[in-house]
Amino acid sequence: MANIQARRNKEGQVISYSIRVYRGRDPQSGKQLTPFSHTWRVPEGWGEKRARREAEKQAVLFERQCRQDLVSGGRQTFAEYAEYVLICKTTMGMKHLTEIHYRQSLKRVLPVLGPMKLCDIKPQHLNLLYQALSSPEARNDNRREEVKPALWKALEERGVMGDLPAKGGGLVSLARLREGKTVKPGTAKRIAEALDIPMGELFTTVYSQRTLSSRTVMNCHMLVSAVLGQAEKEMLIPYNPARRAVLPRRESGADPNYFQEDQVGDILNALEKEPVKWRAAVNLLLASGCRRGELLGLKWDKVDWARKTIRIDCAMHYAADRGLFEGPPKTRDSIRTLVIPEETLELLREHKLLQQEESLSQGSRWKESPYIFTGEHGGPMNPSQLGNWLTRFEKRHGLPHLNPHAFRHTMTSLLLFSGVDSISVSHRLGHSSVATTTNIYGHLMKQAEEQISGRMEEIINRAKNASAEKREES
Repeated sequence: MANIQARRNKEGQVISYSIRVYRGRDPQSGKQLTPFSHTWRVPEGWGEKRARREAEKQAVLFERQCRQDLVSGGRQTFAEYAEYVLICKTTMGMKHLTEIHYRQSLKRVLPVLGPMKLCDIKPQHLNLLYQALSSPEARNDNRREEVKPALWKALEERGVMGDLPAKGGGLVSLARLREGKTVKPGTAKRIAEALDIPMGELFTTVYSQRTLSSRTVMNCHMLVSAVLGQAEKEMLIPYNPARRAVLPRRESGADPNYFQEDQVGDILNALEKEPVKWRAAVNLLLASGCRRGELLGLKWDKVDWARKTIRIDCAMHYAADRGLFEGPPKTRDSIRTLVIPEETLELLREHKLLQQEESLSQGSRWKESPYIFTGEHGGPMNPSQLGNWLTRFEKRHGLPHLNPHAFRHTMTSLLLFSGVDSISVSHRLGHSSVATTTNIYGHLMKQAEEQISGRMEEIINRAKNASAEKREES
């Protein structure tokens, strides 16, 4: 309730009313914040009763405005408030990788919205922001340097056949230039400094027209919406402008890449020539459909040898500021228990024995850890190590491009085309709902349904023919 106090002149006449609205206390110090205040002046000729009634009306309006923060609130800049929101979300348990993604989006948003006050941000500002983010100028890597003939002449004169010795030590790779490709400005600058020739004499600056992906722009919108949505909840602004902005165009994602049955056979046959550790890893990716982080976060005590199951309840992550760290799976529903084939279990048993032998042979160099798949000297495996091994593996055996997630898509396709229902597939994938599975694998489900329908037609026709033959015999 607003506090109203009359102010009088020397003659005792009420000339104005001071209206004060309680603002609350500082969440950190606990001290009472300075109240919102407003002065309403009494028009000439008004009586005291009439003025008091009007002052009470003005107090109600002022308090309502204060609650909506249209008078004194919303004065924080977007940059200040965004930092506050991210700290709050982190305190409430936001995943570290989610925070990293939010901060990446924040860097793109701050040049436009950062200095603006929350109460000044309108849908139009957001529309202009999304348009700017969708233009080639939003990328900071569109500038490239193209080699001029003068560079090759300078290298020939100096007798440089391979990489170029850089100033201060080290080498500057010239492999991309020799392949006819462009390089980053920083690389071109190092080459120019090493040759002591102005950069403009050796390179021509070119600009590409690449734009940020629609997903990146949408991530920026989601960040802005989250920040302004929190401001709306805290009654700092009357509404969330992001809800009224024109959403960035979202491109339809490419269909999930998966391997055909004959390709799966080629991969499994090629695996027979590889170490047991990697055979077990790839077999488990294919048999369980688990994500890369889930595979590397899997621990030996989560394998139930008797029931032939594994329990997925954590994942291995990597962040530049933290290194390797263990965290929860992608969603709450990603925590699941899966039955795996006997062949995969046998590979795990063999891998466990070899891992124990390796730990004994390395002695003090081995870092003990509970994980099934470890680094070369024990401890958790960096997620990139799995992808790097798959790249080398595919090149050795002439296989199609392999990445951990492709095995997840492949398992899904094999199950769907085998007639397994979407609910069971969704549970095995660890999706929060069947709708998620449908959104990602809708095209596969449609193909599987058409295949199943074709088989049903064959079954019905066989049944009719059998019935006709039976009647003829009778």
